[in-house]
Amino acid sequence: MSGLFIKKRAERKRGETSDGDAQKKKKKKMVHLREEIESDSDTEVAPTRRKREEEQEDVEETVQEKKLRLAKEYLQQLQAQEEDGLEDEGLDAVASRLQEDVLEQRGRLQRKLAKELLPPDPSEFRLLRGHQLPITCIVITPDDQHVFSASKDCSIIKWSVSDGKKVHKIPGGRKGCEKTHVGHTAHVLCMAVSSDGKYLASGDQNKLIFIWNAETCQNLHKFQGHRGAVSGLSFQKGTYQLFSASHDRSIKVWNVAENSYIETLFGHQDCITGLDSLSRERCVTSGGRDGTVRVWKIAEESQLVFSGQEGSIDCIQLINEEHMVSGADNGSIAVWHVSKKKPLARVKCAHGTRGEPGLEEPHWISAVSAGLNSDVVASGSHDGSVRLWQCGEGFRGLHPLFTIPLVGFVNCLQFSSTADFLVAGVGQEHRLGRWWRLKEARNGLYIIPFKRKQPHSEGS
Repeated sequence: MSGLFIKKRAERKRGETSDGDAQKKKKKKMVHLREEIESDSDTEVAPTRRKREEEQEDVEETVQEKKLRLAKEYLQQLQAQEEDGLEDEGLDAVASRLQEDVLEQRGRLQRKLAKELLPPDPSEFRLLRGHQLPITCIVITPDDQHVFSASKDCSIIKWSVSDGKKVHKIPGGRKGCEKTHVGHTAHVLCMAVSSDGKYLASGDQNKLIFIWNAETCQNLHKFQGHRGAVSGLSFQKGTYQLFSASHDRSIKVWNVAENSYIETLFGHQDCITGLDSLSRERCVTSGGRDGTVRVWKIAEESQLVFSGQEGSIDCIQLINEEHMVSGADNGSIAVWHVSKKKPLARVKCAHGTRGEPGLEEPHWISAVSAGLNSDVVASGSHDGSVRLWQCGEGFRGLHPLFTIPLVGFVNCLQFSSTADFLVAGVGQEHRLGRWWRLKEARNGLYIIPFKRKQPHSEGS
């Protein structure tokens, strides 16, 4: 009996041992299975978390680094364009050009023109005549080969810079024949050419904007929508987006390639007198009697308001992406930075005064221009001269450079892209009215060539 009891007890112990081993194996299997499930869930959660983090990074990039990303993309495009010419130009030349493009985008590229320019010889001026009435606006094509001029006679003429000959003429029409005449039937106040030279836009006192083929001068389209005279036009550089300003106090945005209207912006409290833009999706305007200069950020649908220049601010132009120059009817010119509410520099009575002693009045500033990305600006009035100015260090000053004798109302000015010449539109009257008349002036277009100082050799 004792032997049988011991045998059963041993079998029971072995059974318990085997059961324990089975339970242990089962527990190990469940633990392993749970680990597999947890690891699988990790692989499912991780991409979701990663995707969420990437989306958050995308949002942050859109807000903080969009400009940098766009600049890099622009550089890549330029690099691709330059690949064919690498052998000819060399890597250093291409790198230098790319660096200049980046600096230009940031508004930090500055060509030191003031120390190179020499006063022009009046005997070398060329006068192009073809309009019956005073010139109101001009625009130079991007390749500097042609100039478009417009006048109070409602016509537009395309000139060849090299020989001064007329290439095309878009005749003006008489009041009352708007339905039959293709073109302007009122004073043309502003023009703009797209950066590739494909389109010409012109605006008039009849609230109309005409789009032309810049090569053939054939009419392509007509934009309507402004409720006042169209006083300013500018294409965003590198695009077919057109900005227009009007005496109705509004800015309108158009897509010329698609012949479509985009949006309208409001803010000025008086007639807008001038407009300009460069590569960024924004434009600058002068607000006449409201005494403000404004920067319009199109994408953000916001505007920055600048004040500090007294009088009616009648003309404005960008020097680079960060700086601009404006002129007013109190005779002052001012240089601004897009992040400063007050002018960096201002010159009062820049073109002197007129009138009897004790009743002197400053000569109005009727036109301003700037050598793109340079330290030279020009201003015009009716005192018998165009004046060139040198911008000081950091644009915190304006210093007289030299004067160019020119009789008449200087209604418009523009430097060529290389600043090799300056074009001035001159008339017997101011482009916006008939307050004075200078009979000795000649209605026409002056092309003023510049000479450069010869660089000193290292041995000298």
